[in-house]
Amino acid sequence: MFKLAHNGNVLLDIGKHSPPSAAFIIEALEESNFCDCKIDYDSINNFFKSKNPEPILVVATKHDAILSVTISDDKMLAIGELTLAQGGNVLSLDDAKMQLVKARVARGYKQAFLEKLLQKQFEMPAGSSTKGILAKGRLPIDGQDTKFNTLVKTLKDRLKTPKLKDDGSVDMRDFGKLASVSPGETLIRQQPATPGKEGFNVLGDLLPAKSGEILSLVSGEGTEISKSNPLELVSTIAGVPVEINNGMRVDDIFTISEVTVKSGHIDFNGSVIVSGNIEPGMRVKAKGDITIFGTVESAQLTADGNITVKQGIIGHYKPEDKSLSCTLNCKGDIYISHAQYSYLEATNILIERQASHCSIKAVNLLQVGQAELPKGRLFGGEVLNATTLIAGEIGNESGAKMVINLAASGAEITADTDNCFQDLANTDKQLDTLQAALEKADLLKDIEKKNMLIGKIGATQQHYCQQAEQLEKRLSNLENNLHDLLNNANLAVNSVLHSGVVIHIFDKVLKTTRTYPPCSVKLQNNKIEVEFKTH
Repeated sequence: MFKLAHNGNVLLDIGKHSPPSAAFIIEALEESNFCDCKIDYDSINNFFKSKNPEPILVVATKHDAILSVTISDDKMLAIGELTLAQGGNVLSLDDAKMQLVKARVARGYKQAFLEKLLQKQFEMPAGSSTKGILAKGRLPIDGQDTKFNTLVKTLKDRLKTPKLKDDGSVDMRDFGKLASVSPGETLIRQQPATPGKEGFNVLGDLLPAKSGEILSLVSGEGTEISKSNPLELVSTIAGVPVEINNGMRVDDIFTISEVTVKSGHIDFNGSVIVSGNIEPGMRVKAKGDITIFGTVESAQLTADGNITVKQGIIGHYKPEDKSLSCTLNCKGDIYISHAQYSYLEATNILIERQASHCSIKAVNLLQVGQAELPKGRLFGGEVLNATTLIAGEIGNESGAKMVINLAASGAEITADTDNCFQDLANTDKQLDTLQAALEKADLLKDIEKKNMLIGKIGATQQHYCQQAEQLEKRLSNLENNLHDLLNNANLAVNSVLHSGVVIHIFDKVLKTTRTYPPCSVKLQNNKIEVEFKTH
């Protein structure tokens, strides 16, 4: 009844016997050997509508299975779409591989992916389509930066972990055994940077990886790079380990219960730990860190490292010389609980609860309140300098005088810039004078004297040219430093900014005349602006 043409069409000869209906033809096809072929419904229906039908009717078409391969836009995936055969041949593994080659798939191919897709030919209806990943690219894996694994507990670690009592509460005065190391003890083990692993896309293009940053292990005082292992830092003395950038130092340590008239002032080359209080009028000076577990009252603390006071610092205003009786000054950072009528100066200053009527000078950060969202109070007194100030509440309802200076060091940069311009002008003047002398020397008739003079003038010119180049480089650095300082200057208030607070940012001034909700105060377009925080 049906026969297959060379072009894949299934034909029905209706010259002798005309079929009674389209349903008859379709039912007959489904019972025949051509049941999987694609039925041509349009051709069958048109036959019954036509007044002069053709003697041969195309009732179905045989189709082989086909695979089309698409490359994703990022070239990281090759996706195959398989259309199953309809009365035709299934797709072989080798023919499927040829389609991958035609699509220029070069890497990331797995035969298991292709076999899984081809298996669908025996599980799904004829003529249906299915998709599957045939090849996957690999993203590059960036290398890891140098890591420094600390093998000992530092004093800072110890202060973060107060001792737990038997009843489950925390004893804020007891921090357990003092962190200390012995000579030869390994402090840090360096994990070298890795180069990373390059990736590729399915077309075979290489995707380069970024190498990790290579950092050098730094040996501070009291330490050295191990002679047997250059990746290890070891202690050369007994003392307390203190973290520094990319390394560690070990401080000799002096421990005392209290600093009083009986103990006398302390001036020590290492670090100082006071387990109790420091009484009024006493001085403590250290080359390393100063750590106080009690309170400090009307005393002077000076350190090359950090100063930490677990309790408060209390001073008084001295009307005779308009000074404050308690001063803390260090080259590192200051960490304290609270302060009043005290002078504080450090790189960064972190106050847990509040500061009242203090004079505070920070190079970078002044934070009042604990980390995450500081909610501490700052009122009265003056902030002499800071780049960033973060607090919960600034000023108070009584209107106590409060002055804040941000980016005050910009005045020093400006003064240095003016001096640099003056030096550059003087250098240019010297070069003009030398040029005139050179032209004059060129007129001399005595060749030997002329050459000797020109040589001397040339050497002096070179000196001033180098000096001018250095001055121009310094001017550029000063300009960049001032730009960065003003760009980073920021006052962040997380609760309330009261009225009556005078805010200086470089040479601009803003006095608050009302109470502000959480806000940020910055220098924008050469003007101090207040931006309100949105939640």
